[in-house]
Amino acid sequence: MPRSLLVLLLLVAAVAGSWLARAAMVRWRDLRSAQTYELAAEVRPVLVRAGAAGLCLMCVSALGVAVLLGERGGAGRAVAVVAADRPAGSADLVAAGSSPASVPASAASTTASAVASAVAFASVGKVAGGELVQGAVPGPDGRARAVRVWLPAEYGKNPADRFPVIVLHSGTPGRTADADLPDVFDGVASAAQQGKARPFVVVAPEAPGGTGHPCDLVAAAPQAVADDAALRAAVGAAFRTLPAGPATWSVLGVDGGAPCAAAAGLARPDLYGAAAAVSGRYDARALAGAAAEAPGAAGGRLLLAAAKRDAAGLASGRAVQAALRDARSRAEVRTSEVVQDYTPERERLRLVRVAVQYLAEQLAK
Repeated sequence: MPRSLLVLLLLVAAVAGSWLARAAMVRWRDLRSAQTYELAAEVRPVLVRAGAAGLCLMCVSALGVAVLLGERGGAGRAVAVVAADRPAGSADLVAAGSSPASVPASAASTTASAVASAVAFASVGKVAGGELVQGAVPGPDGRARAVRVWLPAEYGKNPADRFPVIVLHSGTPGRTADADLPDVFDGVASAAQQGKARPFVVVAPEAPGGTGHPCDLVAAAPQAVADDAALRAAVGAAFRTLPAGPATWSVLGVDGGAPCAAAAGLARPDLYGAAAAVSGRYDARALAGAAAEAPGAAGGRLLLAAAKRDAAGLASGRAVQAALRDARSRAEVRTSEVVQDYTPERERLRLVRVAVQYLAEQLAK
């Protein structure tokens, strides 16, 4: 609801409540006077006015909280989110399934739906031809964390179009992936510009703190990858994304975020239809174990990409592929080892482009 309308309703409720409270007080005084002189008088008008005044007070409190939340989440130019801009069935965007440590699915869905209606995203700026916005969404542990969403240039061209999603993992605690990799959106955009992939909406959640390398913990125990229902619900409610699920959502990690992406893709194929990890270092045994215990009948689909000069990265990817093969895993793992260019930055751009192309191809199956 627009903030101006909330403020108007707040003023109306405050004025009405004041008038009703004053009327109730006057009636109460008349009632006391009548009782003093033993005259007949009705109590009902006093109770009706007092009850109505109390109801107005509750409305004022609720509207006041809504206005304050709107001000806190609306710093910068807020992204307009109207009912016509929401995909059909956005209230049902929370996918089924949860991690072993998560709450029951019904409770998670209720919480996620409540979060989705409260999240406001504000513009951060123009990046790679698209728009970058930011909001605060509770993480799997319930704590609020920053979430940045990159909307491709195609997002504003046709209001009827809906977009698949890439969740971009960060390997730096307390930061989103684009803070360390400012050119990552250029790689995503170039894949669409060259006709190698359809446009994606990219969601970059802030990595948790408490450790210097968050993805190291995920790599050591990938079975504990959380079902981030609040993130999916908030993004689905605010943007024209396709309904969340393995047919439309994928995951990507670059450098330090690569182990997180690999773990999420192999451990949760019920949430992500494909995963791509770029220039990472992996715990092959842990990932093979996670793939073996993945829920559902379908195995994860993963691309491990590294530059031709990155000998350690290539060896780490091959080790994961061998471990999964030895474990007779259902997962499908590919490697990309041919990218080379003049600088590491250009190689990373090309690797991200290859990763996005892979994700688009896998989600189209």
